[in-house]
Amino acid sequence: MSNALLTLTFDNGPDPAATPRVLDVLAARGVLSTFFVVGSALREHRALAERAHAEGHWIGNHTLTHPRPLGESGAEVREIEAAQAELGALAHPDRLFRPSGAGGDLSPGLLSTAAVESLIAGRFTCVLWNAVPGDWRDPSGWVDTALAQIASQDWTLLVLHDVADACADRLDEFLSRVDAEIVQAFPPACVPIKRGAVRRSLDGLL
Repeated sequence: MSNALLTLTFDNGPDPAATPRVLDVLAARGVLSTFFVVGSALREHRALAERAHAEGHWIGNHTLTHPRPLGESGAEVREIEAAQAELGALAHPDRLFRPSGAGGDLSPGLLSTAAVESLIAGRFTCVLWNAVPGDWRDPSGWVDTALAQIASQDWTLLVLHDVADACADRLDEFLSRVDAEIVQAFPPACVPIKRGAVRRSLDGLL
């Protein structure tokens, strides 16, 4: 195995069709990940997030309704705070938060001044990413894209999606082929805000 590290994350669930399949694969392979859940989906399918939490996965906040992108929604504070309220006891102690973007780009509008102020005041940890293989738009071809992204850097924070027509069909194949140590921690470069403290520049995101 290479010296590369891989952190797996799943966005946009919980979903009654996809999330159980993802959890089954992760359990069979002994892999721990983080699920960034959408608050409105959590209201409908909380038992799935409770299962993920019970199996050792971390649960994070991915806004209430997944506006695209969050920083241009005009409702950033409500999106963050209402989703966190939905999480309740499922929330990670670091109050993990991932903004909703537009197709996976780290670009202006992902955050806003109001969003950043809410994250600081609420002592949130903002978790971004450095690899988005596009499983939701290419459910049959994302594996090769992801493997190439992982091979190109020392520590990959991968975004997959536990929703219909995304990663579930090929997740086990991906895990059988990946050449990296899978860890549950986050690369520091992908965490611009940690427990309410800004750790690196937010230029390009506001």
